[in-house]
Amino acid sequence: MVTTDQLKKLREMTGISMMQCKKALEDANGDIEGALVYLKKKGIEVAAKKSDRELNSGIVQAYIHSNGGLGSMVELDCETDFVARNEEFKALAYDIAMHVAATNPVHLSSEKISDNVKMDTKSMFADEVALMNKPEEIKAKILQGKIDSYLAEKTLLLQPFVKNPDETVGGLIKSRIQKFGEKIEIRRFVRFSLLDK
Repeated sequence: MVTTDQLKKLREMTGISMMQCKKALEDANGDIEGALVYLKKKGIEVAAKKSDRELNSGIVQAYIHSNGGLGSMVELDCETDFVARNEEFKALAYDIAMHVAATNPVHLSSEKISDNVKMDTKSMFADEVALMNKPEEIKAKILQGKIDSYLAEKTLLLQPFVKNPDETVGGLIKSRIQKFGEKIEIRRFVRFSLLDK
């Protein structure tokens, strides 16, 4: 049996519709943590179903740090103008712009990383791993782990979100796709710093 207090708490935590929260709580037998896991899985499913939809609207949002020496801009796209004008959507774009300013990502997604960058990253760690006293198959796994970790630190969608390090920026986008009911995508971003002259 799902209580009104449980429903209200889950709704406040996620911002997802009451019906989805109720279904999640019922599936988790009233356990809030289980309901959160359920909603996360559903969010991934919803995002996958909406991946082919066209993005016809969006917003460009800027973040300028309080000292004026650092800033960023993000283009966050969605399907409709209705969502693009939504205050929560604008807040999401602002949070992502703030994240970009704080973490200085180089790549948007792992798919956007060129083969040259991957090869350069591999050569950067190859000598270090070659010196290890390990079997070759273990060395190969260690090298791949170092490459993946290094590139994840520089890839926006793979980075832990600055406001909630338990969630990646990509995970944040997927959860908002579920919340807004539309495909959402970061199209591009740029970061400016006076120190980068």
